[in-house]
Amino acid sequence: MSSAAGAAAQDALAVHLSAVLAALEPDGLGTYWPMRSEFNAGLLWHAERVTTSPALSLPLSLPFTQREPRRMHYRQWDGQPPTERDECGVATSTGRETVPDVVLVPCVGFTPSGYRLGYGGGYFDRWLAAHPHVTAVGVAWSAGEVSEAEFAAEAHDLPLACIVTERGSVG
Repeated sequence: MSSAAGAAAQDALAVHLSAVLAALEPDGLGTYWPMRSEFNAGLLWHAERVTTSPALSLPLSLPFTQREPRRMHYRQWDGQPPTERDECGVATSTGRETVPDVVLVPCVGFTPSGYRLGYGGGYFDRWLAAHPHVTAVGVAWSAGEVSEAEFAAEAHDLPLACIVTERGSVG
């Protein structure tokens, strides 16, 4: 993807995600710091790029993962680039532990019915299973969509409330 096409896709996904968050009106948002080619949710906090961004006074948090026992929790975050790494080497915050009511979940792949493919550690799956009251919004590139036939959901897999891509939301 060219840099112009990539920037346009980033902007489009940010606009669609902002609209979903505005409709959900979260009290606290669990987001993530991007790795690899994941969408940079930090774009939502740069109002000059997104005209429909949600209120910026929203409390934010980042996930913190532990290797043993394998678990994840969220920590309050000030929105600044993180300077800490968790036990899996992922950028994180040093804030106190919190449970947001809406979380953004990065997706390597996804199905039209809302199931996600991640990096295989099961951290988000376990956290979401332990917090069924939380609204989980997947964030993905449309190129990651796989058919239901290509993804056989297992007992621990839970569908997300919706998945947002640069083309809009699914689910």
